[in-house]
Amino acid sequence: MFMPILPQSSIDRRSLIRGTAALTGALALARAFPAWARSGTVGGTVAPDVLSGDLIRLTVGESHFATGGRSAHAVTVNGVLPAPLIRLKEGQNVRLAVTNRLKEDTSIHWHGLILPFQMDGVPGVSFPGIRPGETFTYEFPVRQAGTYWYHSHSGMQEAMGHYGPIVIDPAGPDPVRSDREHVVVLSDWSPVHPHVLLKRLKQMGGYFNMQKQTLAGLLAGKDQSAKERLQWGAMRMDPTDISDVTGATYSFLVNGHGTAENWTGLFTPGERVRFRIINASAMTNFNVRLPGLPMTVVQCDGQDVQPVDTDEFQIGIAETYDVIVQPGEAKPYALVAEAIDRSGLVRATLAPRIGMAAEVPALRERPLLGMKDMGMDMPDMPMPDMHGGHDGAMGGHSMKMRDKSAAPQVKMGPGVATLSPMPVDRIADRPTGLEDVGHRVLTYADLKSLTPNPDQRTPTRSLDIHLTANMERYMWSFDGVKLSDGAEPIAFRHGERVRVTLINDTMMPHPIHLHGHFFELVTGAGGHHPRKHTVNVLPGGKLSFDLTADALGDWAFHCHMLMHMHSGMMRVVTVRHEGEGA
Repeated sequence: MFMPILPQSSIDRRSLIRGTAALTGALALARAFPAWARSGTVGGTVAPDVLSGDLIRLTVGESHFATGGRSAHAVTVNGVLPAPLIRLKEGQNVRLAVTNRLKEDTSIHWHGLILPFQMDGVPGVSFPGIRPGETFTYEFPVRQAGTYWYHSHSGMQEAMGHYGPIVIDPAGPDPVRSDREHVVVLSDWSPVHPHVLLKRLKQMGGYFNMQKQTLAGLLAGKDQSAKERLQWGAMRMDPTDISDVTGATYSFLVNGHGTAENWTGLFTPGERVRFRIINASAMTNFNVRLPGLPMTVVQCDGQDVQPVDTDEFQIGIAETYDVIVQPGEAKPYALVAEAIDRSGLVRATLAPRIGMAAEVPALRERPLLGMKDMGMDMPDMPMPDMHGGHDGAMGGHSMKMRDKSAAPQVKMGPGVATLSPMPVDRIADRPTGLEDVGHRVLTYADLKSLTPNPDQRTPTRSLDIHLTANMERYMWSFDGVKLSDGAEPIAFRHGERVRVTLINDTMMPHPIHLHGHFFELVTGAGGHHPRKHTVNVLPGGKLSFDLTADALGDWAFHCHMLMHMHSGMMRVVTVRHEGEGA
């Protein structure tokens, strides 16, 4: 469109300021929050717009959203971001009528809920999706309690605001005692459309990494030595490549609020305050802490765990953690969610009254990946042989990481840059970026289920699944095969008990989610292994879980980093009766 060039005298500074103020005001009006997510809330249980009952109506539509001086198109539910809080009761039946007002198909996946596969909400796997102008009614019994969430499984709508929390109250007494609770939804937000972000990553894998090593870092002794840099450079690997999409484009949010907007949850000194924390991000794993205020973890992925005290924990994308804090002083406390690459953070406030703001901590020094993150943490282990390897990886120069026969099911090719030579079980390791902090950090090994595991049979078979990638080319897969390349379903027989081992052959953590099931993470806790639906696999490491395939149907299984899933790191899991085809 032609824009005339106006003479300089026709635009003065005062007019520009007035125009900017009007735009800012309009954007502020466009920021519609549900009552449970507004700053100054006394707690999510009494918000007037919490949706409950046997019939719940949701409308997916277009809105605008603004934060931190950025604004863009958003996909919202009932016109708000985050979406409405849904509160259900264990044992009830619920119908959720979802109307699509978008110009494209949409869907809702009920993340972590046990339900018939036809109600799971994954287009192309469990149902066709919801076309523009249509209404689809989900209907299922509520078979569990805890903290969960819901989001679109269509396109990249999840990254544009289509996500919201679910709280399910137990049918009997709640084993977690609290005086007040706050629902906390963490997310990342960019004014750049997610398809554009993905395109840029495919053009250059490190496009958003603004924290690469510098000469100043070398001279200050903060980064790798010159020799290490040459070795890593020869392997075409970057020890600062920790997050694909970073604070260079993302604003990090608590309940839709950035740091300056200061989401505030209220408390009275001495109360036991329960935070239901959900990571609804598209691409960001967060490290969560309340400086000066210890936390007691009481639930993970909606499942009660034996209380464990900590000062900080990492929450992978799509995980949930419930924690109890007990602030004794009438002062503001910071709730800090820091991106694991330290490219940004969001600070919210827990306060005795509205208007208080906790201190915003400085970003901590960004971490560097090491040999263990390459699956090479062995004493005196030499750097990889830069000759040989498989064709097509790293432009013909790949790490000779491991003989191909060590992982015969992996399809080698340009989409698989490396296979970790010595992946180790990292279940008890502090997660990425928290290896050296001077306070308590939660690990998966600290988690024990509150009640005994329901199925303690010994698995009858085992299955290895490799998390594979060429990070430089931004290609992601399971066992070297993208879903779009005709990946075969992962087949289970109904009721069988299987030990699944996830082996991370990449240098990035991956939150892996299985729909329709819970599994027991093998931690050495005997009959009290923590039950989860999403697990973050550390780089160069492996972990195992025991699965009872008790849900018939077709289920999605994928990395919950949205752009990894869309780039191929996804499979379909089928559960069939013995004798039936996959």
